[in-house]
Amino acid sequence: MKLSREQVMSIADLAKLDLSEQEIEQYAGQLSAVLDYASSLEQLDTKDIPPTATVLPLENVMRDDTVQPSLPRDVVVANAPDAMEGQFRVDAVLE
Repeated sequence: MKLSREQVMSIADLAKLDLSEQEIEQYAGQLSAVLDYASSLEQLDTKDIPPTATVLPLENVMRDDTVQPSLPRDVVVANAPDAMEGQFRVDAVLE
C-alpha cells in the first residue's frame, strides 16, 4: 500500500512533526513498507492458534527479600546539602 504525500503530511501533523520534503518522501516509503508487511501478516491462517499475551514463560525476576544491615546514619547523610541531627533537611512543600 503506497501512502500519498498528503497522507504522510496528515500523519506528521497528528504527531506534531514538521517534515522537510525529503523526509516526507522517506517516510512515505518506510510507512508504506510497514503497511505492506502488516498486510502480508493478515493473510496468515491463525484460526488454530489461541490468543496469547506472551510467548515467553512467566517467572518472577525479583530476588528474595532478605534482611541485610543498613548503612550508618552519618554515612547516609554525609553528602546531603543540608542535614541536622542525622536527618535530611528540606524546604517545606506545604504551607
